[in-house]
Amino acid sequence: MINTVIFDMDGLLLDTEPLWGTVMLDVAQRNNIPITRERFKETTGLRIYEVTDHWALHYPWSGKSAYNVAEEILDEIIIAAKSHAGILRGVEQSLQLLKENNYKIGLASSSPSRMIDELVSHFGIKHYFEIITSADVVDLGKPHPAVFLHCAESLGAKPNECLVLEDSVNGVIAGKAARMKVIAVPDEAHYHDPRFSIADTKIGSMEEFSLNII
Repeated sequence: MINTVIFDMDGLLLDTEPLWGTVMLDVAQRNNIPITRERFKETTGLRIYEVTDHWALHYPWSGKSAYNVAEEILDEIIIAAKSHAGILRGVEQSLQLLKENNYKIGLASSSPSRMIDELVSHFGIKHYFEIITSADVVDLGKPHPAVFLHCAESLGAKPNECLVLEDSVNGVIAGKAARMKVIAVPDEAHYHDPRFSIADTKIGSMEEFSLNII
């Protein structure tokens, strides 16, 4: 029986996903890193420190270290998100519904801890989550299931008691690999991506979420 619901953050709770590409490109250009938006596909799903490590290996530059470039990206994405992002439709109603019905609620994201904490606090939704887990605390990010398993364990839940809500293919893969039920909530541009077929079900937005789906 499902008693625990675990949310992703970027693109699922907050509309921060489009900001990443813009900020990463700006920071790369400022630091003379020979990366293009097209090359971002090479690092889809990687954590930001893994992204800049990849850049350093394949597109080396002089100046700041890969770590410091990642920190610069994080600083700017947090500022941009606070100014230009918002809570996606249906999210607060869904969180409130789960809270009222005594579900354990967790957040498991590939974003670094400091970004997660700043943004969920800024947008006033931190109090809904009993546990917030960043992929910082595990060895491997999504599509590896470690971040979901860590979050579930911290909540005192078994994998088969958990439901994951994810907007990305890598996140869906991670949730299924963790042996959890998964609801995919893709953005409109990727809604018909056949790879989402591995999810247990798919909805168009969190406005469609209900206890009946669980």
